[in-house]
Amino acid sequence: MLNEIEEFKAYTEQPVYAATGKRDTSYMGRFTFRTFTEFEGLGRILTIIARGYLFKAGNNPYERIDYARNALCAWCSIPEETKKAPEGRPNPKVNFSDLASVFPELVDEDGCGWLYRHVQGVIQFLKENPAVTSKSAADNCTILKEGFTREWKKKVRQMQVPAFALNTKGAWVLRFDDILADALELGPLQNYDISLPQETLDLLAERTPKGVPDDLLPMLTKYYLAHLQEGEEWVVLPISAVDAYYGSNSFSKKWKPLLPKNLTEFKNSYGICKYKINL
Repeated sequence: MLNEIEEFKAYTEQPVYAATGKRDTSYMGRFTFRTFTEFEGLGRILTIIARGYLFKAGNNPYERIDYARNALCAWCSIPEETKKAPEGRPNPKVNFSDLASVFPELVDEDGCGWLYRHVQGVIQFLKENPAVTSKSAADNCTILKEGFTREWKKKVRQMQVPAFALNTKGAWVLRFDDILADALELGPLQNYDISLPQETLDLLAERTPKGVPDDLLPMLTKYYLAHLQEGEEWVVLPISAVDAYYGSNSFSKKWKPLLPKNLTEFKNSYGICKYKINL
C-alpha cells in the first residue's frame, strides 16, 4: 500500500507458496480470490506494473509506451494455440509467448503469463496442503479450476480493444490504453512510507479494536497523510488494494466497520471510497 516499488516486485517476481495455518493466506501474495474470480482491483495492479516498465531506469516514458504495453500483454498471457479469427471479426490474441525473450520474468515460452502461473501455483498449493488451508479457500480453488482460464481469456481480449474503436461497448471497461494513460499521469513508482511520532503510534495502538491487525491503523494513517492534497480533507482509498495487502477481504468485510468512527471516517460515492483520519 505505501511502498509502490515493493508492490511492483510483488507482481513481477517469483511468489512464495507457504502457510502456517488456515488463517494464513500469504500464499496468495498481494491478491484475493475476488481478484482472480471478479478481477477486483485489477486496474491498480496493471497500472503499477505499467509504471514500473514505463519509468524504468529513468528513461523517457513516452518513448516506452509500446514496451510497457508489451509488458502488460506478457503479464496477462495465457497459453493457447493461435486460431484464425472469423473474417470480419477480429479476435485479439491471448498467447504472448513471442515476448518471452524480452520479458522472461513475465511470460514463458509456452505463453504462460505471470498471473496465469500464479493462479496455477495457488491451485496447486491448495490441492497439496489441505491441512493449512481453509475450506473456503478449497471452495474457491474449485471455482478457479473450473472457470479462471475461460474468463481470463475474455478479459485479456477485452483489454486490448482500442478505447475509440467503433464497436467498443461499455464506458467503464478496463483497457490497456486507459491503464497506460493513468500510468503516465501518475509518474514513477514511489515509496510513501513515512515515520509517525511515537505518541501517534501509541494512540493508534490504543484505539485499535480487538481482532484488527496492529499495523492497520498506522498504515491507513500513513497512506492518508502521504496522499492528502492541499485544501482537501478526504483521500481516495483503494479498498481492494487494502484487502489484497492482507490477502483476503477481511478489511472490507470485517475490520473497516470496527474502526473507531471518531478517528476514521469513510464515505462512498459512485463506487469510490474516501476517508479521513482525525488525529
